[in-house]
Amino acid sequence: MAGQQHEKFGPFGVSTMEHHQEEEEEDVEMTDEEEQQNGNQNTPTTTTTTAADGIRSSGSGGMRRSRPKEEKERTKLRERHRRAITAKILTGLRRHGNYNLRVRADINDVIASLAREAGWVVLPDGTTFPSNPISNSSSQATKPVTTTTNAAALVTTTQMGGVSTPKTVSVRNSVDYGSAAAGRMKSVFVPNIVDVSSSRCSTIVNVMAGDQVGDKVNDDSSALVNMEDVKDMNPDGVMDITTKLQERDFANSPYVPVYVMLPLGIINSKSELVDPDGLLKQLRTLKSINVDGVMVDCWWGIVEAHAPQEYNWYGYKRLFQLVRDLNLKLQVVLSFHECGGNVGDDVCIPLPHWVAEVGRNNPDIFFTDKDGRRNPECLSWGIDKERVLRGRTAVEVYFDYMRSFRVEFDEFFQQGVISEIEVGLGPCGELRYPSYPVKHGWRYPGIGEFQCYDKYLMKNLKKAAEARGHSFWAHGPENAGCYTSQPHETGFFCDGGDYDSYYGRFFLNWYSQVLIEHADRVLSLAKLAFEGTRIAVKVINTYKLCFLYITLFS
Repeated sequence: MAGQQHEKFGPFGVSTMEHHQEEEEEDVEMTDEEEQQNGNQNTPTTTTTTAADGIRSSGSGGMRRSRPKEEKERTKLRERHRRAITAKILTGLRRHGNYNLRVRADINDVIASLAREAGWVVLPDGTTFPSNPISNSSSQATKPVTTTTNAAALVTTTQMGGVSTPKTVSVRNSVDYGSAAAGRMKSVFVPNIVDVSSSRCSTIVNVMAGDQVGDKVNDDSSALVNMEDVKDMNPDGVMDITTKLQERDFANSPYVPVYVMLPLGIINSKSELVDPDGLLKQLRTLKSINVDGVMVDCWWGIVEAHAPQEYNWYGYKRLFQLVRDLNLKLQVVLSFHECGGNVGDDVCIPLPHWVAEVGRNNPDIFFTDKDGRRNPECLSWGIDKERVLRGRTAVEVYFDYMRSFRVEFDEFFQQGVISEIEVGLGPCGELRYPSYPVKHGWRYPGIGEFQCYDKYLMKNLKKAAEARGHSFWAHGPENAGCYTSQPHETGFFCDGGDYDSYYGRFFLNWYSQVLIEHADRVLSLAKLAFEGTRIAVKVINTYKLCFLYITLFS
C-alpha cells in the first residue's frame, strides 16, 4: 500500500520512518525547474496531470514533461544518503553533546539547536536573530564571523565646552563559530547609556557577562538586553545599532575587564598616600566611565624599608579604602625589585635599606656579569635557598611579605575588592634575567650579557657540571660578546656557534632551569599565601619586547 510504513535502522541504531506516499509527493514537488513566466504572474493557474502520457498541462497554456524515471531514482538515492548523514549527526549530538533532539529530527532541528547553543533565538517558523543584538552588527547579518581579533576596550577624551569628556566606546563579543569554544556564551549585560547630546560624560565601556566565565555580574549600573529591543531590528532580523554604539572585536570571550594602572609614585617613601584629594577625583572619573578597577604596585622597598619583618602598610590601606568606597576592584602587584632607571620609571624606589646594607657587605646577593659589575635592581636567584638576609633566605623573605599582605588586607580579600595578585619574579617584576641594563652600557639591539657570575650561581653551576661528569664546564661562555654585540659578531651565538655544542647546550639548559626553578619556588608559596585568589606573573619576550601576562588559578 502507498501508506505502508517501513522502519529502518542506520549504522548507529537510529531509526527513521519512511512513507512511500511521502516519497511520491516529494518526487512530484522536486521538478527540474520552474515554469517560465508568461508575463502575468498574478493570474492563478490550475494544473492537471495525465498519468497515461506523463504530460503535465497548465491552465495558462504552458506544457512540460515530468522527470524521467531514472532521475526520480537518483533523487531517492540522494534523499536516502542525506537522511543517513543526518542520522549519524543526530546520534553524535545525542551521545556526546547532550542535545535534546526528537527521534525524527531533521537537519533543520540540528541547525536550530546549534544556533540556540551559540546564543541565538530561533522561532518555530525558522526566524532567527541574535539574543544579544549588541554582539552582532548589521554588517554581519549574512554570515557569522569566522575569525576573531584581539582588541582592547579603549577610552579616549575630547574637549567639550572646555571640559575633558570621555568618548563613547563600546566592546563587542566576536565569536568564532568554527571553533570548539564558540558554543558557550553567557548572558550579556551593557551599562546604561547617558545622552550623548548633553554636556555630561557619555560613556559605554564594557559589555559584561561576568568577571570570569561562569561568574555573575554585580553591577547596579547594568541592564540586561531584553526582547523588547526586537522592534528595532531591520528586515533581516538583526538589530541595527551602528548609530548607537561603535563596535569593537575582542578575543572570543564574553567579557574583558578593564583596569587602569595607577602612577608608580602614588605612595611615597614614608608609606603615605600622595595627594589623596587629587587621587579621589581621578578615581571618580574612572568610575564614571565604568572602568572595572585599578592596578597598583606594593613596593617591597617602601613597606619593609627599615628593618626585617617590620611592615608599614598605612598608605596602601588608605588607598585601598578609597578604591573600595567607589566600588572599584584592585589588581595588586607585589614588587620585589627597585623602581628607577628603566623605561617608564619616573620615580626612584630602591630595595629596602637593610637589604642594601647586607649587599654592601656581601655584593654577591645581586646579579653579576662577567666583568664583576653588580645589578642591585633585584636579588640574585642564587640566594633563593641561602640564609644570607639576616637569617632568612630570599624565598622566605618573599613569603613573609606576601603573608603579611594577606593578613593585613584580609577584609579586602573577603569582600572581593582584591581580584588578582601579580607576583614580581625579577627585574621590572618580569620573569627574566637583568641581561640588558642601560646603566651598564646596553643599547638596542644588543644581545646583552649572561648574569650568573655571583658566587652563589657559580656554585650552583659547578654542582650541575660535576653531576654531568664534566667539572670543567663550570664556567660561563667566554665568547658570548658584550652588551651591545650582535649575534653574528660572537663565537657563541653565531650560526654554528658554541651554543650548539655539548657545553653550550648544557650551559643554556642550566641557565634557563635556574629561572624556571625560581618561578616554581616563589609561585608555590604565593599559591599558599593567596589560596583562592587569582595569581598572575609577567613574562617578557626579549626579541619582540612585548609583554605576556600569565594567570594562574589557585
